[in-house]
Amino acid sequence: MSVELDHLRRDALPRAHDSPQRIVMRWLGRMNFADALAVQEKIVAQKRSDATLADTILLLEHDPVYTIGRTPDQTSLRGGSHLPHPFFQINRGGQATYHGPGQLIGYPIVDLRNCEQDLHKYLRWIEALLIEFLAEFEIEAQRREGLTGVWVEERKIASIGVGVRHWITMHGFALNVCGDLSPFGQITPCGISNVAMTSIEKETGKDVTVPAAAVMMEKLAAQRIGQLQITASEPLRL
Repeated sequence: MSVELDHLRRDALPRAHDSPQRIVMRWLGRMNFADALAVQEKIVAQKRSDATLADTILLLEHDPVYTIGRTPDQTSLRGGSHLPHPFFQINRGGQATYHGPGQLIGYPIVDLRNCEQDLHKYLRWIEALLIEFLAEFEIEAQRREGLTGVWVEERKIASIGVGVRHWITMHGFALNVCGDLSPFGQITPCGISNVAMTSIEKETGKDVTVPAAAVMMEKLAAQRIGQLQITASEPLRL
């Protein structure tokens, strides 16, 4: 799926002082990584030039792709030449990961100047959001000391990697909902050896689609954004 970037022109984004909305939620469907990155960069540039524009969370599903953060240590790629899908190095933290069908991808584009300029608080907010979301499926998820992401016992169910430009965030989280997890076996996910990846489907035995999970995440994120932002108001879904 390709997104027409002109649809994300500046006047399509609500302004914080024009309305009570605290966040814009957008479901983009399935799309390739390059298009999704272009959408993120366009919104980040708009918000950098106009601080009154509302924060946005993009929810989507990717075509198969591998990514890694801006790090000189790329051992988690295991060389990289064997990878069966495209590979991108991007401006986030962390080691290699895989995105593909069956994952709910969340890209919050948030101005941290309205969130006490606290990156640690922002990361903990994403983790708490995912943990609460998984509780809706009766999955007891948690953080693990010294590691990013969200876990079910020793199994990793969600990865987190963010980038920040001029206090505006991009990238975000990847939650394994359903589908094939075998592409993770081509890398060392997040640089953690012998990590077991899991999903909502594997943990519950229930059929859950990414679009259905996105609807649930839209509602929860809209309710919880007030825990992050300094000023709170009602969410807007476009």
